[in-house]
Amino acid sequence: MNPFDFATAANINDAIARAGAGGSMYLAGGTNLVDLMKLGVALPSHVVDIKQLPLRGIWTDAFGLHIGALEKMADVQANPLVKAYPVLAQALNGASPQLRNMATIGGNLLQRTRCNYFRDTAMPCNKRSPGSGCPAINGENRAHAILGGSDFCVATHASDFAVALVALGAQLALADATFSRTLPLVALYRLPGSTPQLENTLLPGELISAVLVPPLPWATRSTYLKLRDRRSYGFALASAAVAADLATDGTIRDVRVAVGGVATVPWRAYTVENALRGQPLQQSVVDTAAQQVVVGARPLAQNRFKVALVQRVISRALLSLGGTNG
Repeated sequence: MNPFDFATAANINDAIARAGAGGSMYLAGGTNLVDLMKLGVALPSHVVDIKQLPLRGIWTDAFGLHIGALEKMADVQANPLVKAYPVLAQALNGASPQLRNMATIGGNLLQRTRCNYFRDTAMPCNKRSPGSGCPAINGENRAHAILGGSDFCVATHASDFAVALVALGAQLALADATFSRTLPLVALYRLPGSTPQLENTLLPGELISAVLVPPLPWATRSTYLKLRDRRSYGFALASAAVAADLATDGTIRDVRVAVGGVATVPWRAYTVENALRGQPLQQSVVDTAAQQVVVGARPLAQNRFKVALVQRVISRALLSLGGTNG
C-alpha cells in the first residue's frame, strides 16, 4: 500500500479544507477505497476520514425524500420512507449484508468500476493510467459496456442504486469551501470520451452531503430488475429501474426507465420513455419501445448478447408493474 497521511475531519468545513489539496480522498465506509488502495489502484497522499460528519438522516418534506450521504446502505434499505419507493429498496439489495452494513450512500454512488483491467496494475488501463490503452476493447469484455463507451474505455458503472436514483430524477446536495449547490445525479457522471480518468463532475474537495428524490407519488409502482451470472451479490450484466403511472385502463400516463450493467454511466433511457407514454402497457408495445435503448449501441466481441438482454430486462420489469404479460 502506498504511504499516505491520515486525518479525521472535525466538521464539514474542515473536511473540505483538508480534501482541497491534491491527492486527497475522502474515507467513509471504505468498502471501495480501502480495497483499491490495497490493490495499488488508488494512491492517495492524503486520506480524510469523514465518518463523524453530520451527514445522516432520512426524511421527507415538500421537496421529496432526503437521504444523508453517510447513511449506511442497510439502514436506507430498511427505512419505511425508502420502502415506499420499491425501486430504491430493491436496488440496495445487490451487495452482501456485511458490505451493506458498512458502505455509505455517497460512497456507493462514487464507487469505481469493477473492470478487471482497471483493478490489475500489471495491465494497461486508460482510466487508471491515461494514454496506456484499453485492453478490454479487444480482450475479455463480456461484462463491459455496449452504451456510452469510447475507443479509450468501455468499463461499466458498478452502482445499482445510482441506476434507480437516475430513473427517479434524483438530485445531489453538494458542498465545497465557498458554496453549496444541487446537481442532477445524471449530471454527476462523465462519459469516458478521450479522458476516462475523469469520472465525475465534482469540484476538488467537493462533498456529497445528501441525495434528494423529488416527489413522485406514482413511484410506489416501481421495480428494479437485475440479471447477473449468479444469484448472490453479483454485479449486473443488465438491469432496469422502472416506475410507471398507469391509468385504470392500463394506459401509461408517465414512465421512468434507466438501465445498468450495459453502460459506462447509469443510463437514463429517455427514448424508451418517450415511446411508451400514452401507450397501453402490453407486451408488443413494451418490446417495441425497449428496442430504442440500444440505438447507437457498440457491442464488443463477447458482449453482443447484452443488446437483446437489456431490451428483455426492460420489458420484463415494465410488464411486472401491471401484473400482465400482454
